Amino acid sequence: MIRSRRCTVVLFDIARTSVLSVILLLGLAVLPASCGDNSESPPADDTTKTLSTVKKVDDYPLYVMRYYGDYGFDTYLRAPDRGAAPSKADETIGAWGCTTFAALNAGGEYLLGRNFDWYNHMALLLYTDPPDGWASVSMVDPSYLGFIPDDTSDANLKRLLRAPYWPFDGMNEHELSVGMMAVPHAEGGDDDSKTTIGSLAAIRLMLDYAKNVDDAISLLSGYNIDFSGGPPVHYLVSDANRRSVVIEFIDNEMVAIPCDSLWQVSTNFIITGYPFDDSPSDCWRYNTAFNALEENNGIITSDGAMVLLKDCSQPITMWSVVYAGRSAGISVAAGRQYSNVHRFSMEELKSLR
Repeated sequence: MIRSRRCTVVLFDIARTSVLSVILLLGLAVLPASCGDNSESPPADDTTKTLSTVKKVDDYPLYVMRYYGDYGFDTYLRAPDRGAAPSKADETIGAWGCTTFAALNAGGEYLLGRNFDWYNHMALLLYTDPPDGWASVSMVDPSYLGFIPDDTSDANLKRLLRAPYWPFDGMNEHELSVGMMAVPHAEGGDDDSKTTIGSLAAIRLMLDYAKNVDDAISLLSGYNIDFSGGPPVHYLVSDANRRSVVIEFIDNEMVAIPCDSLWQVSTNFIITGYPFDDSPSDCWRYNTAFNALEENNGIITSDGAMVLLKDCSQPITMWSVVYAGRSAGISVAAGRQYSNVHRFSMEELKSLR
């Protein structure tokens, strides 16, 4: 256990942690396997309802969609196939440069702000409500699904049926929020007694089955995380209890770094062992977010969070999103269009037809 001025670092040995709690939570047998997308097509009526909800809400383009029915994530967890992690041979890890922070809004609710910095593709705000998990919203880059903007053919739209397996960040109905950021390295474990899942499936795991930070830590500790198909990442997770934690994977150990203050910031360097007393860091985005939140004692409005994301944005920022709980909802700015912020509630996305 390592202590710093603001945070306590807790180590979880991935090779030794029992999967019993995960078996009890998910009600499934955990078998050794690799990572990937084993999604199942929904019944025809669910497919029709799902694809009828696809709407383009701005010209970035930004889309919204509600997924109806079961996308088979429990089947994936039992025997995932390799190959779901985002990867392109001509795009280097160095281009990933995301910023995520957790803070308190004026109403006393925790919010999570997140910039996804990558190549300018497109964005999809997805609502899911699986029969065996929690309802959630998540942001997806549908270019990885082969989706073509403005092509309304059934064949193109059906590519979006795999979207639940590609969450880059999100929030569920219990206000458990997750964002990921690339880091120089991550070692997600190689325990043969555990199922191995991809880094995006780890986000889906938390959104579908975790009600709070403790649940998220318990769930992740039951799996190996395979980062080989894309950049190594760490996660910032926050919940409705005003708690947040950065989860990293160092030398096959899962490291959970909770924060003692009302805010927490994470960008693209490994926080484990970082001497917070010696700030600023070498990352200007981390310093910008940290200093702004420290100046205001970690309290910020949803609009203020979007302004802070603008201040931390880069030319490659694909989307900025603020997950601010059920009352304040979700705010999205696509392609740095901060004069055109889209606001949604969970109920509004649930009612898409």
